[in-house]
Amino acid sequence: MYEFLKYENNNGVAVITLNRPEVYNALNDGITYELQDVFKQVGKDDSVRVIVLTGEGKAFCSGQDLKASSGQEKRSFIDSLHKRYNPIIRAMRNLPKPIICRLNGVAAGAGCSIALACDLIVAAEEAMLTEVFVNIGLVLDSGSSYFLPRLVGSAKAFELSTMGSRIKGKEAYDIGLVNKVVPAGQLDEAVKVYTDYYAQAPTRAIGLMKKMLNKSGNSTLDEMLEYEAYCQEIAGNSEDYKEGVTAFLEKRKSEFKGK
Repeated sequence: MYEFLKYENNNGVAVITLNRPEVYNALNDGITYELQDVFKQVGKDDSVRVIVLTGEGKAFCSGQDLKASSGQEKRSFIDSLHKRYNPIIRAMRNLPKPIICRLNGVAAGAGCSIALACDLIVAAEEAMLTEVFVNIGLVLDSGSSYFLPRLVGSAKAFELSTMGSRIKGKEAYDIGLVNKVVPAGQLDEAVKVYTDYYAQAPTRAIGLMKKMLNKSGNSTLDEMLEYEAYCQEIAGNSEDYKEGVTAFLEKRKSEFKGK
């Protein structure tokens, strides 16, 4: 189905694996367009309730493939971001389903941005996040300037981005970059705890809450109160809401269908 990605969908859990392990899953043109496509597909597929994004081999994603781009004629950075990277980040944040990053190794540059664009990050202790842009005289892109200060605060974000700091598992957890850190051998089990939950959760409500939280950072209280009312009207007319109330009254576990 894809040249540079692996894709599986089992019992509502879609697993997207960056599959260029020989270059630490560096991002060439092909993989960025495939990522755009796969996120469109999981958005359309009602059977998908939760997405796991990970990397094949030792790395999650080492960022832009500098070797692949070095032989090209002088390229436009703005065109590259508008056509290749920004559509990926927008697709991830606008996707009304949870995305879990299975951070198995290094996430550098745009690879770090993609990890931060996920809704949850479960990291191996050996995994590392680093905003390496400064090391080659570039600035943050692919959403890192948005996500980083919201996760760690402006002062820490300035330090991490301007010094290209390497943040490993436990430190990443301590400063709020990731949600959970476990030994590498326990990574799949830790991710499964989340996927088991979200695959059975009220997907419509979770998607709406994702939109609300995205919007809240740039909204006033009054604006959010109105948006909450708007979203609650949608959630309150869903099949999952009806099932949730029925299950509560019948004193049983809800069987949400994500509708």
